[in-house]
Amino acid sequence: MKRIVAATAVVLGLTMTATGCGGGQDKTAAQDGKQELKGQSVTVAAVWTGVEQQNFKKVLDAFSAKTGAKTSFISTGDNVSTVVGSKIEGGNAPDVVMVPQVGVVQQFARKGWLRPLSPAARTAAAANFAKVWQDYGTVDSAFYGLYFKASNKSTVWYSPKALADAGATVPKSYEEMITTASAVTDSGLPGFSVAGEAGWPLTDWFENIYLSQAGPQNYDKLAQHKMPWTDPTVVKALTTLGGLFAKDQLIAGGRKGALETDFPESVEQVFGKQPKAGMVYEGDFVSGLISGELGKKVGEDAKFFPFPAVTGGTAPVVGGGDAAVALKAGKNQEAAMKFIEYLATPEAAAVWAKAGGFLSPNQKLDIATYTDDTTRQTAKSLVDAGETVRFDMSDQAPAAFGGTQGSGEWKILQDFLRDPSSPKNTAQALETAALHAYKG
Repeated sequence: MKRIVAATAVVLGLTMTATGCGGGQDKTAAQDGKQELKGQSVTVAAVWTGVEQQNFKKVLDAFSAKTGAKTSFISTGDNVSTVVGSKIEGGNAPDVVMVPQVGVVQQFARKGWLRPLSPAARTAAAANFAKVWQDYGTVDSAFYGLYFKASNKSTVWYSPKALADAGATVPKSYEEMITTASAVTDSGLPGFSVAGEAGWPLTDWFENIYLSQAGPQNYDKLAQHKMPWTDPTVVKALTTLGGLFAKDQLIAGGRKGALETDFPESVEQVFGKQPKAGMVYEGDFVSGLISGELGKKVGEDAKFFPFPAVTGGTAPVVGGGDAAVALKAGKNQEAAMKFIEYLATPEAAAVWAKAGGFLSPNQKLDIATYTDDTTRQTAKSLVDAGETVRFDMSDQAPAAFGGTQGSGEWKILQDFLRDPSSPKNTAQALETAALHAYKG
């Protein structure tokens, strides 16, 4: 979630406002539906603003055309938990919330705020989604969250010109990627731009390396803190990451410059008017910055390759997403559940896929529905990963450890970027911070 919001905020100049919608009927949509919810309404809350909000409203309008229900939308901003909690206390809770973090779904469920999803939603989810996505929406054996929108955070974006000038080819392994970065550097342009200013992109670097080297089961254990951060698998992944960080010449501005580079700047350093690096790692949402703010053509001026397998492991696919949950405090229980059932269908996913800026974990959505080849490739990679895709680890952790600037994992990995000489000490610092956060 924090990655997508960061990207779209820069590209679109978003404003966070609460708005209503649902009046417009799509005349080409299903007026052949039963209109079974005519006279009812449903209110949906989500973090989305700007174009993301406009495109989600198309999904709401399609639901209205199909069922007759009126819909309204509330933008929560980033702090979903606080906003939803205050609305519940104030007696004006939305019916459905699109929750962008696994940990928040768990928090809502354990506070008793959520209704388990209907048998129809469970059946649709089982038919259309990999089990791993269902598991991320399940808390204490009850299915609460239907993942509708996803992101692929295992994409490395590169300048075709930079690689061509260096005589380099697209790498097939992590080791080849470092060799490619060296070749680009030797040609006069640092191989990588690294966004170290906030800290969260560094967690994504670690997660991809760790998932590839240590495998999905160990990833799950570490994400749930059922394994200490001092485990040898963690030290190994930090050692691999530190091997890149230690090569100061491969990074635009060196380590010091990377610590002053935020996410949008890291993309601009590769695809701006005056390139300062040949490659940048981050998720599929990088394409929005490239085509929007920077005015370059994705697929021509900018391309990507999947984050490659590390030291003989499997190529990782780290994802994220937004899950639809139904609040007990919502006033429109039937319409809320019908809406979530609708979101489980490839029909609903197709509405936003045709509008752009969207990936779906729904395996039944025809890949051809996406509007460009790059999105089709990132979507296919996400869906093809099946049960091996893993949700962003830091988004599964307590915010004090995995989601707070200047502390926890973000700060410790920034310190590691500054001085990557001791992976063991970094692992110990991560474990100390995790113990404090998970107990709190």
